[in-house]
Amino acid sequence: MDERERDTAAVPGQSACKLTGSSRWVRLNVGGTYFQTTTQTLCREPKSFLYRLCQEDPELQSDKDELGAYLIDRDPVYFGPVLNYLRHGKLVLNKNLTEEGALEEAEFYNITSLIKVIKDRIRERDARTLHTPVKHVYRVLQCQEEELTQMVSTMSDGWRFEQLVSIGSSYNYGSEDQAEFLCVVSKELQNQSSGNNSQPSEKAKILQERGSRI
Repeated sequence: MDERERDTAAVPGQSACKLTGSSRWVRLNVGGTYFQTTTQTLCREPKSFLYRLCQEDPELQSDKDELGAYLIDRDPVYFGPVLNYLRHGKLVLNKNLTEEGALEEAEFYNITSLIKVIKDRIRERDARTLHTPVKHVYRVLQCQEEELTQMVSTMSDGWRFEQLVSIGSSYNYGSEDQAEFLCVVSKELQNQSSGNNSQPSEKAKILQERGSRI
């Protein structure tokens, strides 16, 4: 089989496209970006929008631009992964693209096998998210005795009180000493990579140990 025959051969188990010979190459204008591929690639998924485009389905509205490229008013950034899936059967998304965005395009083009692949990937991703262990960020705040009530009552954004450690009386106003405390607070974080704050700092651990002995 020569090169021309390989390009126009039908995929096993699927229908062949009508466009052959010199028409086997197709140019697409997707959202202003040009793509060039073969009818064999576009016909990999029977009943899809792109398959019908190759078949020149009279019920499918498909205008062409001045260069003869089929006009498709969709996002070209997501069309690249869709086209590559038809070429080699794998979905590859760069870090700036989402599964949900790819799913929108797969559903528009009615590529049923790709729709299944993306939905399976979304389910696997969400399952991993649910099993991600909760991480904690700890902070140590220094305050005076008269500030304790206000500080604890105004904690927000998920912060909660963990430990209070007295560090003595360092200030004197008139005849009264002002006691000072170190207050350890924590916050739960999910789906974050481990960093320096994901576990209690050495200082926080020492303060918690001291506090437990008071």
